[in-house]
Amino acid sequence: MTEDFDSRKARAAAWFRDLRDQIVTAFEGLEDHFGTGMPGRFEVSETHRGDDGGGGLMSVMRGGRVFEKVGVNISTVHGVLGARAQKAMAARGVPGMDSDPRFWASGISLVAHMVNPHTPAVHMNTRMFWTPHAWWFGGGADLNPCIEYAEDTAHFHAQMKAACDAHSADYYERFKAWADEYFFVPHRGRARGVGGIFYDDLNTGDWEADFAFTQDVGRAFLPAFLPVTEGRVNTPWTEADREAQLIHRGLYAEYNLVYDRGTKFGLETGHNADAVLMSLPPVAKWT
Repeated sequence: MTEDFDSRKARAAAWFRDLRDQIVTAFEGLEDHFGTGMPGRFEVSETHRGDDGGGGLMSVMRGGRVFEKVGVNISTVHGVLGARAQKAMAARGVPGMDSDPRFWASGISLVAHMVNPHTPAVHMNTRMFWTPHAWWFGGGADLNPCIEYAEDTAHFHAQMKAACDAHSADYYERFKAWADEYFFVPHRGRARGVGGIFYDDLNTGDWEADFAFTQDVGRAFLPAFLPVTEGRVNTPWTEADREAQLIHRGLYAEYNLVYDRGTKFGLETGHNADAVLMSLPPVAKWT
């Protein structure tokens, strides 16, 4: 591969850091403008993958006015894939895993669990992955309400569609269908939310174009999520609403622990377990 991937890696990692900063600022702004009591603030700590495998920043807010728990993590890690990860990559068609299993990966991962049951939980991530033989981008965002409002679902999807349509006429339908499949919980026979978009292994042969698309997916997140949150954050709620929220969080936890690719990859490659499991809700319930 003749491209200067050192500079491209640096650009991608810098973009994920910038997106993280924008989201943290916006979320703390929500805390300042809504609710009562002390506004929540992110606690930031460094994470590490072994002694020389890179790391990142874990930013978590707990017990806020708007967010019961939200994490916005970034990481840039590298090293040699273990046997299980090599096998998984080879099964996905990544060449060269048996001869040179080095890797580099950078990305942002966000999960928000809200105070008000009428305000949906949400997930977003974008990432770049590199090996000496291949590179690709992945990511997406999906909305996870326990009490669905059709207009919120429509707004969220419209923002994701606009990001997709700016790059390819078929991206939205492809990546929406992929999200519907990926975020399905087989043992419960249902989706974990109302979907969004999901894509992985994106390599059209044009790194700049694929990076630009990934940036637009990241940029679409705040316009997709903030209006929904602002519109629901003051909705009165009942104990029955809270019960529905806690049970839905149980479904979310089951999915992330059993099926989520990112959770499996992070734990198998030795990244900080607290950062990997940031997505789990602070309180959940099972019937």
